Amino acid sequence: MTERTAREIDFSVFLIHRVAESWQKTPSETFRLLDDANIVSEYIVPFYDVLHTLGEERLVNDITELAEKRGVTL
Repeated sequence: MTERTAREIDFSVFLIHRVAESWQKTPSETFRLLDDANIVSEYIVPFYDVLHTLGEERLVNDITELAEKRGVTL
């Protein structure tokens, strides 16, 4: 595993936990919802370079908006 891949995984886990707190769901439920909506593979990982520079509140809000647009029921 490359160092970049490890950072992307760490960031993804961090973000899923923060979103889970906001949505009052478990991290595993949150991951399933995000993964089913392709948010992990099409947004969080590919845009890691930009996303990891943003603040936590902004990240959670962005993920929440995207999830709602993709039909995720919170």
